[in-house]
Amino acid sequence: MALRETRQKKGWPAVSSLAAATFTVVTSEMLPVGLLTPISRDLRVTEGTAGLTLTVTGLVAAVSAPLLIPALGKFDRRAVLCGLMALLTAGNLLAAWSPGFGVMLVARVLVGIGMGGVWAIAASLAARLVPSKSIGSATSLIFSGIAVASVLGVPAGTYLGDLLGWRAAFVGAGGLSLVVLAALALSLPSLPTEQDVRLGTMLRLADVPRVRLGLIVVALIVIGHFAAYTYVRPVLEEVAGVSARQIGTLLLVYGLFGIAGNFASGAGAARSPRATLLALGATLSATMALVPLLGLTTLAAAALLVVWGLAYGGVSVASQSWMLLAAPEAREATSALFAGVFNAAIALGAMVGGLAADAAGTSAVMWLGAVFAAGAVLVLATTG
Repeated sequence: MALRETRQKKGWPAVSSLAAATFTVVTSEMLPVGLLTPISRDLRVTEGTAGLTLTVTGLVAAVSAPLLIPALGKFDRRAVLCGLMALLTAGNLLAAWSPGFGVMLVARVLVGIGMGGVWAIAASLAARLVPSKSIGSATSLIFSGIAVASVLGVPAGTYLGDLLGWRAAFVGAGGLSLVVLAALALSLPSLPTEQDVRLGTMLRLADVPRVRLGLIVVALIVIGHFAAYTYVRPVLEEVAGVSARQIGTLLLVYGLFGIAGNFASGAGAARSPRATLLALGATLSATMALVPLLGLTTLAAAALLVVWGLAYGGVSVASQSWMLLAAPEAREATSALFAGVFNAAIALGAMVGGLAADAAGTSAVMWLGAVFAAGAVLVLATTG
């Protein structure tokens, strides 16, 4: 009881540090999105190939999330999280130094390991840090880091990259990782493992109908989003004629409305995750399909990005709410499985988007993203 009370005294500072950690890992993962053009130019690869910096990170995170939990099951979660943030710091700094594309990919592997582990562990810790009545709010705050990073981390990195060069953006991410590591070390209490989570446990969870449905829906939405959003910079430049200086501003607008969408969707997801995900998927599909048709000017593109941000900003909160309700007795295992699928979807989205961009032009990625999001809506609407 005394140990529980000690943890709860540190509860909200610790929860805030975990939110900062999830923000940092997702920002680090998606940093190349707004920097693809200068990265591809400096490292002498196509934009489609440069998109592998996102694909590799997502694939590694997808594998590491479910594997690290059973592998590190006996270690204190505080020490594990600090170690993973140290690895993330090293990956970001190595990316900043990269003299060639091969070194960049190695750096992105390190980022993927750090990201997968942090995401999988952080989600389950709210119940161990705050009183029972506050678990829902604490979990939402932890996952708000993912949502905010998804919509704000990219424009922040783009701005820094435009001002000081893309390498400076990765240095900035490395510095942020180091600061968050210190915050975790200072704010988290000792967190010895409470359950022996095995890989078989997670595989059995995937057989639970509601869990399986949630994983399929989120995979389709995320694949569609990242097939399109990974290449949003070249699309804006080619379709709407947006200048390099305007890209950061437009992505910032997207990010701000995405944050609003996160909190709005969080309230809706608490009442009905299914209805919320249906609305988000349908809006994303329609918006992506309209970009090549209506986003022909900077103003029109900005309007569509506002709607896109509002919709995607709520995806992580709504889908995580679905998953926690689907298997409340296995939070850490469910979160690890969810993180694995989510990151695999990011990787697949970036990969298929790159193939489409190289084969049919960057505008084609918008149509592809719309098809995947529509598929998610269809699956959810027709499955009980």
